[in-house]
Amino acid sequence: MRPLLSASAVVLILGLAGAAIVLAQQDDPRGPVKLAQATSASGLAPVVAAPTFAALPASGAPALRFEPPPDSAIPDNDFGKEVKLGQAIFNGTSPLAAPFVGNSLRCASCHLDAGRLPNSAPLWSAYLTYPAYRSKNKHVNTLAERMQGCFSYSMNGKAPPLGDKVLVALESYAFFLAKGAPVGAELAGGGYPTPPKPALAMDFDRGAKVFESKCALCHGADGQGQASNGAVVFPPLWGPKSFNWGAGMGSIKNAAGFIKANMPLSQGNTLLDQEAWDVAMFMDSHERPQDPRFKGSIADTRKQHHDSPMDMYGQVVNGQLLGHGTAVAAKAVK
Repeated sequence: MRPLLSASAVVLILGLAGAAIVLAQQDDPRGPVKLAQATSASGLAPVVAAPTFAALPASGAPALRFEPPPDSAIPDNDFGKEVKLGQAIFNGTSPLAAPFVGNSLRCASCHLDAGRLPNSAPLWSAYLTYPAYRSKNKHVNTLAERMQGCFSYSMNGKAPPLGDKVLVALESYAFFLAKGAPVGAELAGGGYPTPPKPALAMDFDRGAKVFESKCALCHGADGQGQASNGAVVFPPLWGPKSFNWGAGMGSIKNAAGFIKANMPLSQGNTLLDQEAWDVAMFMDSHERPQDPRFKGSIADTRKQHHDSPMDMYGQVVNGQLLGHGTAVAAKAVK
């Protein structure tokens, strides 16, 4: 059978398409995607060299690795200023987004290395993931809506209005970090990994021992974290200044994945899987601020929002029913 297109024609089409992409992006104030170019063997047209992660992996193939651009690549223009503001808010959420924050955490408390680090739910992955349906609120969420949820639950505050400068800056920073990543591909480290199922049932007392030996040095024996010159260095893990009962880290599965991959800090993957599950269960078995969806009944709130063996809300631990909530932090949102 005669081929539909000759090899030279295919090269020409690919070259023109690649050139068109680059030209179309030259006037983008956010800065063009910098792709290496090579001249085709025929000399007919330039061919854009694809990034090493651009092709979708075959079924069953390992997920692709992605490295976000360095800070030096932030453009020196008005959009770049917005990116830098978003980065500053991400690393200093409490002082820079104070009207919407009700605890001592910052975005980078759970999304490490300023939202760059794989396996800590990096910000670049969030940009590629949304819009997406979320069972938590039963509709398709935009990235901005997802960030609103972070402020309501993880930051124990209130959601910035859509279009607010805080959300715009954070979205700009997310766009920058995700620049060049292939949409639709499975990227390694895009969320929190799930450790293998533990051999033994999760245990509070074993988790307490892991916490004492591996975690208390940074987070304090009482789990309330540490601060230096008024800035939180290691975040509180429970109590009035931590995330509330509605936050994603309140899921033992999420917490175990984050801890296994990243804790102790800079020593990720040194805990045994069993240790990660046990200490995650221990952490999530302490009282914290009330779930904002609470309407007067712990039992009803558990049934509607926490009905999972991975969730300690509404369960009894050491004779105490969890879910009463803690006193609102002194700096809480009014």
